Amino acid sequence: MTGYFLQAFIYLIAAVIAVPIAKRLGLGSVLGYLIAGVVIGPITGLVGAETATIQHFAEFGVVMMLFLVGLELEPKMLWNMRNRLVGLGGIQVAGTAGIVMAIALMLGVQWSIALAIGLIFSLSSTAIVLQTFSEKGLSKTQGGQNAFSVLLFQDIAVIPMLAFIPLLALPELITAAQSAAVESANHHPELSLVAGLPGWAYGLVITASIVAVVVGGHFVSRPLFRFVASSGLREIFTATALMLVIGIAALMGLVGLSPALGTFLAGVVLANSEFRHELESNIEPFKGLLLGLFFITVGAGINFGILFDDFALILGLTLGLMLLKGLVLWCLAVVFKIKGVNRWLFALSLAQAGEFGFVLLSFTVQNNVLPSDIASTLSLVVALSMFFTPGLFIVYEKIIVPRFEKQTNQGEQDVIDEQGKVIIAGVGRFGQIVNRLLVNNGVETVVLDHQATQVNNLRKIGIKTFFGDATKPDLLHTAGIEHARALVVAIDNQESSVQLVKYVRHTYPQVKVIARAFDRGHFYQLRQAGAHHIESETFHSALEVGTVALRCMGFHPFQIEQQRHSYIYVEKQSSDELYNAWLDDSEGERYDNNFLKLFIELEDKIRDAMGSDRHDGDSRAERGWTPPPKGYADQFEDKFE
Repeated sequence: MTGYFLQAFIYLIAAVIAVPIAKRLGLGSVLGYLIAGVVIGPITGLVGAETATIQHFAEFGVVMMLFLVGLELEPKMLWNMRNRLVGLGGIQVAGTAGIVMAIALMLGVQWSIALAIGLIFSLSSTAIVLQTFSEKGLSKTQGGQNAFSVLLFQDIAVIPMLAFIPLLALPELITAAQSAAVESANHHPELSLVAGLPGWAYGLVITASIVAVVVGGHFVSRPLFRFVASSGLREIFTATALMLVIGIAALMGLVGLSPALGTFLAGVVLANSEFRHELESNIEPFKGLLLGLFFITVGAGINFGILFDDFALILGLTLGLMLLKGLVLWCLAVVFKIKGVNRWLFALSLAQAGEFGFVLLSFTVQNNVLPSDIASTLSLVVALSMFFTPGLFIVYEKIIVPRFEKQTNQGEQDVIDEQGKVIIAGVGRFGQIVNRLLVNNGVETVVLDHQATQVNNLRKIGIKTFFGDATKPDLLHTAGIEHARALVVAIDNQESSVQLVKYVRHTYPQVKVIARAFDRGHFYQLRQAGAHHIESETFHSALEVGTVALRCMGFHPFQIEQQRHSYIYVEKQSSDELYNAWLDDSEGERYDNNFLKLFIELEDKIRDAMGSDRHDGDSRAERGWTPPPKGYADQFEDKFE
């Protein structure tokens, strides 16, 4: 027992140390798990022969992943994405697999092995790509959305691949493994429901099993989950979710099908269930841990002897694969009219092999499709391509994006053909509201934004917007800053917004500068730069939300209004004192962090103001307050019922 505890501790501590470091370095969690496995396996030798056994257990994480993928695939969503899903994803998988297979055939590889390699290399890393998109804010871009469509198709394509790959089994490998298979069957004859059945009976059993999963998932699972949910015990719901996944996986194994196929199908059936999100939240931790364990075992099982013996071959295969996939993706981007920087993002982000490649490699060896030595070499190619992926994103960020921004700036920055009384720098969710209010009151505005996609979107709905960097003096001059009465600064980059305020206040002191602040620190920076009026973007909306929350809690409308004005009053009273303390701390004149002390005092003042029980009406802030009409509170409660 102690030995198991030690092994578990080694795996867990490797993950706890390596994964956070990898994420902080921008490498992603999957690479962190692989690095952890390499460290405790080939490098230090802390784990050994038990790795293969643990890997078989950890592969259940892949089964859970496909169940969760199935839960996300609502039929309506798939139908709306059908063009990009089938077009981009289908052609990418088929094209990459076909080209890889053709190259392997030209090198003298047997056709079944060549096809299996093509299918394995056609997949990309969903975990790395989607996580990187999320971290770098690329998910909503055209390139990011098209890449997601391809990844989604690839995840779906794994299911038919798992069903098809056993048909590629090599006779010589089957013969070599036949004795072991017979011995296993003799020891566990009860583990198969289809052993010895004729072909027609085997087909009926498989059909009946799939029908049972579909019908049971649709009609039986909902009453079962309602019954379990009524108990109010979260752990029982978790047990039920695990029971569902494990039971379906076991059923598929008993009839000779892939467990992943059954759980994926069950996930699709339950995609429209009212318990979908609860199932996801319960399965996700187990899936994450088991997948992490699976990747650690992959890293621990990497044979560095093979890598060093055939380093040039493996490196050449890796770079050749990434170049080939990149070219296929680039051509698809041209055909599907993905332009500019999004084309590069689409091609570079998906150029690697993926985590499902490890799964399929293990599956091909188990089903006598690939010899173990070839699978070991290909596993290194998959791992290296994933290791190189962060470098592709660095190339995109540091080289591709600046080059396209420079070209776009040169091409569009000098086309401003009108001037207005107010110049709005930045037309995101904040600047748009400001612009609408001004324009609808007859105020002429000039709207500038440095994001070409945003500019095009606004032009489509009739809002005239000019592309360009508002922090550049020549663009401001073209926009007529000399004759403008006000400048609204609503750009996203905090440092750039402060520099813009400084420049305009120094060069055009007659222009009123109105700025949007992200937080308190940014507010003080803008004030220091000389902005005439600064508005924190979340202050008033947060006050409104807090007001609604108090109403929901049953507070009287007058008391809510009193507390709201008290909060605003205390904030304004403390504003100058906090600003001066911030200046002192930021300039290093004091070393006792006076700003932090005053901020704590501000919290105490707010608490005292909120806790005061006042019965008079002397507050000047509340003299204009009008009581709500009769029945107001009841109407509000009805609204939330």
